[in-house]
Order: sequence, then structure tokens, then C-alpha cells
Amino acid sequence: MEACGVIVEYNPFHNGHLYHLQQARAQSKAEVVVAVMSGNFLQRGEPAVIDKWKRAEAALANGADLVVELPFEWAVQSADYFAKGAVAILQSLKCTSLCFGTDSAVSIDYQALGRRLVDEKEVIDQLFQEMTQPNLSYPEKMAQLTRHLFPTLPQSENSPNHILGLSYSQENTKYPSPMTLIPITRKSAPYHSTNLSGSIASATAIRQALKEERAIEKVVPSETAAQLLDYQVSWDDFWPYLQYQLAVQSPESLQQIYQMNEGIEYRLKEAAKNATHFDAFLQLVKTRRYTQVRIQRLCCYVLLNMKEQDIHDAWNHPSIRVLGFTAVGKEYLKKVKKQSELPIIAKIGKQEAQHYSLTIRSDQVYKMAKTAILEQNFGRIPFSYQK
Repeated sequence: MEACGVIVEYNPFHNGHLYHLQQARAQSKAEVVVAVMSGNFLQRGEPAVIDKWKRAEAALANGADLVVELPFEWAVQSADYFAKGAVAILQSLKCTSLCFGTDSAVSIDYQALGRRLVDEKEVIDQLFQEMTQPNLSYPEKMAQLTRHLFPTLPQSENSPNHILGLSYSQENTKYPSPMTLIPITRKSAPYHSTNLSGSIASATAIRQALKEERAIEKVVPSETAAQLLDYQVSWDDFWPYLQYQLAVQSPESLQQIYQMNEGIEYRLKEAAKNATHFDAFLQLVKTRRYTQVRIQRLCCYVLLNMKEQDIHDAWNHPSIRVLGFTAVGKEYLKKVKKQSELPIIAKIGKQEAQHYSLTIRSDQVYKMAKTAILEQNFGRIPFSYQK
């Protein structure tokens, strides 16, 4: 059995994701589609609109065969770390191909780009260090670097999906047996589109529609539509807890938070005093240099009181947490379990909790958003989807 991997968040699962899964299976010709999915906090520093179990169930109902969790220490990170954690899991699960979305309308050889990024790492690092413009954000620096290294690429290739694609290709190249890369052009709706017409819309547009209480049934499968009736989570649910953390912690204490630097802790504390809700807080804090995504990730770390050592401890004890499978996915998991370099966890007990503490902590905080959210770890076993 051959497996094709996808790296996803499903916030929430929508018709564009369904198309991606269909294309992953068709173009890879694999018997199994393995989804590595972010847990309850996501790459851009946001809480998932519905929990990881519900999103895994929707994925299994719409084409995935096996869903495993990308834990917090890799999920809530910049593209390079996000890719590092996700690709490691797919490699350990013996996937032979990786299918991902891109906004490019032209064909891009991501395999070749990945090799170049690895082969010329020292030169690239030097170029990055030479970018001294003080007001440039990290994404803007990366966009400049990409244009310098790959001048033939369209300048529009600085979208989040393209940057993630480059990160996947770079990380994939480091392995003795790299996966075959299969980029899929996004259908209809660009990444940040807020347009809700047609049958496919971006997750951004869907979340905005939910916030405005507009109908989304045409752009999501029935499983997602039903799940969203139970509850919907956003940063607004955590604003009181975040504001409390920023109020009671001293600047010296906040300096110990993961990725807190350049004195931004003072800016965060001041904004928390004056803001009445999370969006207002973001507007007070963000600048061209301190992007919204960077601030949101930092807010996740503050919310969880996360230190540098917490992240490194989690990195030093990697594992694969299974969220769900179909019959085919279960059969494949049995096949690769003994071959996997990483331990595969079906349920969390006392022993597993010692090495999964960061994700457990994040899930405990996530549960505080809504009373309807069930326990996320202890007592939970992989969801078995019967087709």
C-alpha cells in the first residue's frame, strides 16, 4: 500500500479541502491518504473554530484515510518549523508523496526549488542577514529573498500557500528518500479571499461569514455544517484570559515567554490596558514589522505561559498522535507502525502525558472557550469512520 500525505488545518473543513483530497488521491494514485492536521491552535496563531476531533471526523468522511495530529510545538510556528514537524511525521509514516495547495497559476518545480534552498543554505542565510531594513517583517524579508533567488517566479508567489510549499520542499529534500511533491492549484478562492459565492470559498471567508451569521451550507460538506451548530471558537473567547495574563505578569516575567523579544512585552501590556476586545488589541499592537500573525502566535504563547524550555522539551520527545482512521487507514497504520521512527500514540495515559504535556496544556485552555467542548485527550481513542 502506498500513501500520499497532506498537511492541513481544516479551519473548518470546506469544499476546497474536499477537492484537495480528491486530487491528492487521483494524482498520486496512492491507496491511502494520510492527513497531518494541526491540533486546536493553528499556524497563524489562532484557535481552531471547532476542535481537532470534529475536524478529523469531517476529513475522514470526505476522503482522508488516516488523520494524525501536528502537535502544538510544531503547529503554532513559522512556516519552516511547521513544515519540519509535519514532514517528519509523514516521513515516519512512510508516505511516498506529498500533495499541497499553491496559488500559482503556472507550473513550479518545487522539488528543484527545495534542493536549491538546501544546497545554497549558507548563501541564503548570509543574504538574509544582510537585509538590514529595520521595518521589514520576516515574511517581507522572505519575499525579497525569494525574488532574488528565483527571479523567474511571478511576484505573486509570496502567498502563504507558496511559502509553505517552499518550506515543505526544503524540508523534504533533507531526507534520504524524499517524497514526490504534487502541487495543486487552488480552485476558485484565493487564500485570503472573503468572497462566498460559488461552491468553493476560502476558510477565511467562511469564518467571516460565521461571525456575521451568514449561511455557509453551500461551501462546506454536511458534516462541517452540522458540527458548526454545536459551537464556534475564536480569539474573542480567550481575550479575558489573555488580558489577565498581560495584566498580572511583569515585563521581566513576560520576557521569558517563547519568542518574546525586542521589548515587545511593553507594547503588549500597554495595549491590553486600553483594548476592550481582541481585534482592538491587535490594531493597537501590530505594525509593519510586528505582523498580525506574529502577534497572534505570541499571544498563544502568553496565553499558555509557554517558555523556550517547554518548546525544546516537546521537540526532544516527538510522537505521532492518531485522531482517526477508516478501515483502509487502520490497515495501513498496522503495516507501518513497526517501521515508524516515531512512537505512534492511540490514546493518552500517564506515561504518554509526560511527553505530550504541551499539547495537553493547550487543549485544556482550548476547552475553556466553550462548555460544549469535550475532553480532548484523556479517555479519547481514535475515531473510526465507517464508510
